[in-house]
Amino acid sequence: MIDPGNRIVSATKEHAGWQRAHIGRGQIRLALVSIPVEIYSATKSGAAVSFKQIHEPSGQPIHYDKVVTGVGPVDADEIMKGYEVSKGEYVLLEQDEIDAVKLESKKTLELTQFVDASEIDVLYYEKPYFVVPADDLAEEAFIVLREALKRTKKVGLGQLAMRGREYVVSLKPCGRGMVLETLRYADEVHKAQGYFREIPDDKPSEELLELAEALIEKRSADFHPQEFHDRYVDALKDLIERKRKSNGKKIIEDKDTGGKTGSNVVDLMAALKKSMEKSGGATEKTPAKKAPAKRAPAKTAAKAPAKKRA
Repeated sequence: MIDPGNRIVSATKEHAGWQRAHIGRGQIRLALVSIPVEIYSATKSGAAVSFKQIHEPSGQPIHYDKVVTGVGPVDADEIMKGYEVSKGEYVLLEQDEIDAVKLESKKTLELTQFVDASEIDVLYYEKPYFVVPADDLAEEAFIVLREALKRTKKVGLGQLAMRGREYVVSLKPCGRGMVLETLRYADEVHKAQGYFREIPDDKPSEELLELAEALIEKRSADFHPQEFHDRYVDALKDLIERKRKSNGKKIIEDKDTGGKTGSNVVDLMAALKKSMEKSGGATEKTPAKKAPAKRAPAKTAAKAPAKKRA
């Protein structure tokens, strides 16, 4: 799928007013139909604050040496890669031996299976890439495949070799284009049952459920990702700036936790009602749903009251 000759993540291409990380170009094959496409990274690294270890008396950064127990520092050309087969026993491998078993990157993704999108658990999705037609001649076939996937509500699956290993990948529509996503293998995903087994399969009371639904409804809104940002990174940048201006003075602020943070909710009903009040919702007049009317229990046949005789 990806041409190793073009796989330069740092290369960018100006298009429609924004820069895109160009991964490579190749083909999507469906039976006898081949569609030339270009691949672009769909994500980028977010803002982050990184630290270095500094020797305080000198103000210089700390360096790390390659050290062997009982030997001391060693040269880089004396270091090999080893796989531990048993405690303390390693199989040593040369880099060219490892390179010899790497899979060659393939320029063609052959769609071998189609599944319902709901069948792929969210845990399997790993990294997304945008897929666009490589040229005008590829557009018709590209659009036909995209619309067919939309109508059938299916996701295409195939395997793809890139960066020296083989990936399972999915292909699905995304607006006017398509998204290719690398998937994790089954042995890379933990089974949920092992974590959820101890959770009781109890049914909540209807009143509690209605309050929870009403609270969710009150806080429901469209998803705007730009409204969310990393508050920890912002706080670190602010701390660094204040520390710089304070000439090394220690800066620690007391945090107001806003009350107790215990996890044991004694009165769930009261907590939900209070949450609704803070969200601007009436807890009693506007439940999320009206509870279904309870049917009166069937009465046993009762004798009609005897009429009084005149």
